[in-house]
Amino acid sequence: MDDWKLDQTFASGSGEVRWSAFGEGAPLVLLHGTPFSSYVWRRVGRALASAGHRVHVWDMPGYGASEKASGQDVSLAAQGRIFAELLEHWGLDDPLVVAHDFGGAVALRAHLLHGARYRALAVVDPVALAPWGSPFFRLVAANAAVFEQLPPALHRALVREYVTSASGPGLHPATLDALVEPWLGESGQAAFYRQIAQADQRFTDEIQGRYGEIGIPVLVCWGTDDAWIPVAKAHELAAAIPGARLRLIEGAGHLVQEDAPAELTAALLGFLGEVGRS
Repeated sequence: MDDWKLDQTFASGSGEVRWSAFGEGAPLVLLHGTPFSSYVWRRVGRALASAGHRVHVWDMPGYGASEKASGQDVSLAAQGRIFAELLEHWGLDDPLVVAHDFGGAVALRAHLLHGARYRALAVVDPVALAPWGSPFFRLVAANAAVFEQLPPALHRALVREYVTSASGPGLHPATLDALVEPWLGESGQAAFYRQIAQADQRFTDEIQGRYGEIGIPVLVCWGTDDAWIPVAKAHELAAAIPGARLRLIEGAGHLVQEDAPAELTAALLGFLGEVGRS
């Protein structure tokens, strides 16, 4: 299993956040989605650092190595505020930002609602446009208290099947284990259903009508075989953001970082290089 450690902490209003930074150069921040963690960025993040970036990664409260607690606010509203606070804590006032899935909504909310400034933004299969949430996701959200009571073995099987479906070609067994592990055990199982129960579409509805206000360079990346959010949303989002570039990655599912890390890295470096020359 890849050795991925977040060795720093930040005390947020929703619990302790674990984070790390590596590399030297232009500051760049990576945001993960749900039900994932910064672990999904390990290969792409290291490649970006090797290409001349100071890469910041973090696990959102309720995810990965960060704090998980009963009654915790892990909603998109909370995560957007926390991300803006983290940027201030890091002293980053104009970083490059790359955000996947739920992290896309977090980055967009921080920018549009909390005044977070970015040099440029790349979103990868983001949660950004209504409607979103698979039938499974909506079922769990409506019955989170029931699912929390599943026997551990059944819960583990459910999470493994759900995470597996995010990949087009399939995940390496060690990768799948690493992605599932934070959601196991008493606190992990409760946290898994907590984050789904709080994933309310109203938090993207609040900003969807403002995408036309975005005035920074934006890249929209999308896996053509995304089974969670259809690729049609890629075209819709790119059309809603002035001047946005669109890059489709053939054969990749929702977890583009795992399915096509080299292709995604190349797309990001090409975009970031263009931004640097502008």
